[in-house]
Amino acid sequence: MIENYDIYRFSLKEKIRYTIEGLIVVMVLGGVFYKSIFGIIMLSPLICLYYKNKNKELIKKRKWQLNLEFRDGINSLSSALSAGYSAEHAFIEAIKDLKQIYPEGAMIIREFTYLVKRIQINITVEKALSDFGERSNIEDIISFAEVFATAKRTGGDMVQIIKATGNIISNKLEIKREILTMIAAKKFEATIMKFVPVGILCYLSVFSPGFLDPLYYNLFGILVMTFLLLIYLFTYRIIDKIIAIEL
Repeated sequence: MIENYDIYRFSLKEKIRYTIEGLIVVMVLGGVFYKSIFGIIMLSPLICLYYKNKNKELIKKRKWQLNLEFRDGINSLSSALSAGYSAEHAFIEAIKDLKQIYPEGAMIIREFTYLVKRIQINITVEKALSDFGERSNIEDIISFAEVFATAKRTGGDMVQIIKATGNIISNKLEIKREILTMIAAKKFEATIMKFVPVGILCYLSVFSPGFLDPLYYNLFGILVMTFLLLIYLFTYRIIDKIIAIEL
């Protein structure tokens, strides 16, 4: 069970991996734009920025996966309710069904198991689902918790309400998946565009070594390259924002 899905804690392996990746990025940029150890040292704060961006990326990826798993969890819950189980026992049956789809450590299995344990200590289903929604900060889970609480309180047709909610969530996720598929090629093109400037500088440095000499080892050249680097980093950020899709 994860306390807050908006916080991602790197494992030791991930810390080492992303620190090394960030260092490689800094060494490439420092080498291409300044050709000096001083340039690499000056750009070293970018390692922290790279680290932070990776953290955000992994949070987004994890929440997308949880959303997909939650959809299957709702479908399993709906089937259990249709079979005549009470709302409380339906989650137990849903866990059994989900174990046939996902491995034991899957997020939705851990969350439903935790939810069942909370129900067993006399915490209401509505409260447990509401807490899950708050921790995940995922719109579909929050909405489902609200719908479930309203249906339970008003005595509505729980089976039909949950089934309809599950269908809505499934349709939304399919639309998002289609959007991601449609822009996949554009994302690839954008990724290439982000590396073109650095690639050009590398090409000129290797095949025309004297062509860029006026831009290195002198104050004017350092200022020019710093200005170009800032433009490059700004453009890189803009491209990321353009192709970003909120999941």
